Amino acid sequence: MPQHKSAEKRVRQNAKRAIRNKAQISKMRTLVKNVRSAKTKAEGTVALNPAVKYLDRMAAKRVIKKNTASNQKSRLTKHVNKLV
Repeated sequence: MPQHKSAEKRVRQNAKRAIRNKAQISKMRTLVKNVRSAKTKAEGTVALNPAVKYLDRMAAKRVIKKNTASNQKSRLTKHVNKLV
């Protein structure tokens, strides 16, 4: 248990942020899954745009690292380009 007021506040803030981050990561994974499950290039392109935008937003908010976002965007783009 925290011994100081500032530590108590930190525990409360961390709990709130953990819940928020969990929800955002879940949404991000869903968007990535939508791109991966696309069967045609047209479907993939439509699903890719919101996924890339959301990955950039999560990197800007430091929910994920910038490099992680870049790697995922690159892999998703390669995947969509391979589709027929």
